[in-house]
Amino acid sequence: MSISIIPFEKKFSKEFKELNIAWLEKYFYVEPHDEEVLSNPEKYIITPGGTIFFIQENDKIVGTVALMKIEDGIYELTKMAIIPSHQGKHLGQKLMNHAIAYAKAQKLKELILYSNRKLENAIYIYFKYGFKEIPIEEKNPYSRGDIKMKLDLRS
Repeated sequence: MSISIIPFEKKFSKEFKELNIAWLEKYFYVEPHDEEVLSNPEKYIITPGGTIFFIQENDKIVGTVALMKIEDGIYELTKMAIIPSHQGKHLGQKLMNHAIAYAKAQKLKELILYSNRKLENAIYIYFKYGFKEIPIEEKNPYSRGDIKMKLDLRS
């Protein structure tokens, strides 16, 4: 089994959308904001200065994560998904390590994320990686979002 983390290529746009739609439909529903971003990741993530990574096993894409620019030095860690058959293999943690290392190498100030408390395993991993809960704005981008977290990269 050969696992590698690779950067976004247009040819993986379909996998990016499918991976994220699958987990959203399993736990929540696809919001218009999700549909818009997932249907055009170049426009909403890549072109404004963000990045997307994929975790690949042999030649198959099995997971993804994105860093979406909010403002200079502040990015949202978002759109993280692993296919069900590969969950529990610490691939999400490999993607998290990679995304954080990339953010530090780019000298970003902080990463933020929105999640939902019912995703207990995800919340546990975020805390494990040093994210701290911060107040969530009333009109956050996701109606399912009930927790906002921040990782300060300057320390």
